[in-house]
Amino acid sequence: MTLLVQAAAPAVPTADAGPSCYSRLTNEWFCWQYVTDRQSEIVDATVEHVWITVAAVLAGLLISFPLAVLARRLPRLESTILAVSTGIYTVPSLALLPLLVPFTGLSPTTVVIGLALYALTILVRAFLEGLRSVPDEVRESATGLGYGPGRLLLRVELPLALPVVMAGLRVATVSTVALTTVGSLVSYGGLGNLIKDGVLTDFRAELLTAAVLCVVLAIVLDVLLVATQRVLTPWTRGVRA
Repeated sequence: MTLLVQAAAPAVPTADAGPSCYSRLTNEWFCWQYVTDRQSEIVDATVEHVWITVAAVLAGLLISFPLAVLARRLPRLESTILAVSTGIYTVPSLALLPLLVPFTGLSPTTVVIGLALYALTILVRAFLEGLRSVPDEVRESATGLGYGPGRLLLRVELPLALPVVMAGLRVATVSTVALTTVGSLVSYGGLGNLIKDGVLTDFRAELLTAAVLCVVLAIVLDVLLVATQRVLTPWTRGVRA
């Protein structure tokens, strides 16, 4: 009988194993063991977050540029274009994404479209102000050299507008990194999925890790945009010097 009781007794963990920083008994904010154990899940969420952010910003650029040019060429439409692009930002994401679901389904496309529409608020104004910052005498000189409207826009105005446009692009990118998390409403929120799960299950390590990665991602993308701006606008470095 004694042998049977001893055999049925549960094994006692050794002292060397130590308690986990995330378990049924412990729920710490800082837990490197969680990062190690869930590395694949964290990497997948980060990659999804990056490509959704980049796709949304690129889509926003493709839409905002012609809108800004149209507003510049037709001043009567400027107030309407700015009002519409700004008004979209006032629509809560909790309402916008479900409105898109019947057309695009529960897919990353829903999130990309929603975030691209939000980015228009910043990008349309950035392009418009950038084009306005080009001196009139520069336009007149280019026209006198035989530049047509299309060539003038792409070869003269747009390059000179880049500093202002890039400033707006940086703001739009950082804000999109944060807004991507709302994609968890349709199960495509990148790190937002981990944040949502961490909130629902009170999983502190998961919540903090995902939040910190969002901040790091925003900083990295901003630094890359600053470096890109320095490469594309070398004349601005000469002006500062």
